[in-house]
Amino acid sequence: MTAALLSILPGSAAAGSLLDWMTAGAERMRPGGHGAAAGVDNAELLTLEPGENEIYPRSGGRGEFFVTVLRRDRVTLERRALENGDPLNEVTEDPVPDSVQWRDGALLFLSTQVGGLGLWRKPADGMGLSMRIHQFAGRVEQPLLLADGSVIAVRLAAPARIGGERLRRRHGRPDPFDNWSRQGARAYIVRIAPDGTERRLADGINPALSPDGTWVAFSMAVGRSRHLFLMRTDGGALTQLSSGRAVDVQPAWSPDGRWIVFTSNRGRADMRHPSRSNWDLWMIRRDGRSIFRLTRDPARDGAPVFTPDGGAVLFHSDRRIGKQERMRHGVRHIRRGFHVWRIALPAELLATPDDRGEGRRFSDAPRRGRARSTSVR
Repeated sequence: MTAALLSILPGSAAAGSLLDWMTAGAERMRPGGHGAAAGVDNAELLTLEPGENEIYPRSGGRGEFFVTVLRRDRVTLERRALENGDPLNEVTEDPVPDSVQWRDGALLFLSTQVGGLGLWRKPADGMGLSMRIHQFAGRVEQPLLLADGSVIAVRLAAPARIGGERLRRRHGRPDPFDNWSRQGARAYIVRIAPDGTERRLADGINPALSPDGTWVAFSMAVGRSRHLFLMRTDGGALTQLSSGRAVDVQPAWSPDGRWIVFTSNRGRADMRHPSRSNWDLWMIRRDGRSIFRLTRDPARDGAPVFTPDGGAVLFHSDRRIGKQERMRHGVRHIRRGFHVWRIALPAELLATPDDRGEGRRFSDAPRRGRARSTSVR
């Protein structure tokens, strides 16, 4: 099968070409260049295997997480141990990397593996059959299955393409870090009923479903900026969550629904040349009262997701890997690329059980673009 992520690269060298670019080429794309300093946060490296890149982690049940793994000749969706990142089992081949959802012991993933674009379900342990539960017409991505069988998804208006072809290009190659830019296309959040009828809810991309299944957080373009918004799964109660001169994307909910973690360049934003921005993880309360910076590193941190207990955040990054980290993972030599990292949340944050905005004491908002207070009802 031809991996959807690699479909724009010709011939059998497609996977190797992308992997070579991600590893050898990441240095020149890193803000700060070759001499960039190490990060000053407390993130720890979770996955590191020779000859592979791990992107778009997804939280699962207790003690596990899932990640898309890029190797020279294949793309796989794998289950890993949360304790140390060790491989547990392979779930499937050829998933669309940013379109994976864990639910009730199974993985839902977008794939073009059989008969066009569809949403598939398979047990997380890799055993048992894969079943297609939705087939999509046209250009759809980032689907989220609702309890009633409906799907919240992103609909792309022409001329964007699906799978790897839709990835933003950087230095002439597809960029797996950026899953929000759509050159020449317009993205909508839609709701697709089990019978296939579709209703447009809002402009936007990167939808994330709240733990109770009633709210959707997503990113919407506002001029050169992108801001986070909330709405109900029927499109009602649209609420702007973040603001300012920044690109806020890839939201993910905490297990208790109080916080949203997201990727942003608001720490050092270059709106005309986004590749020169510094991409880190930020957190904001669902009522918009508090915002603070979670990671600090000259590398690109993105695709955050909370661990099941809510005490840490997993994310992928092309950070520099030091000797001690290589030794801890038993890897002697490693080329630059994307791997999964984990950062613990501040203890004071975890000790704040109410919604009155105590998170302000962690605030590290830039001079411009502080999130404004909103009320979600």
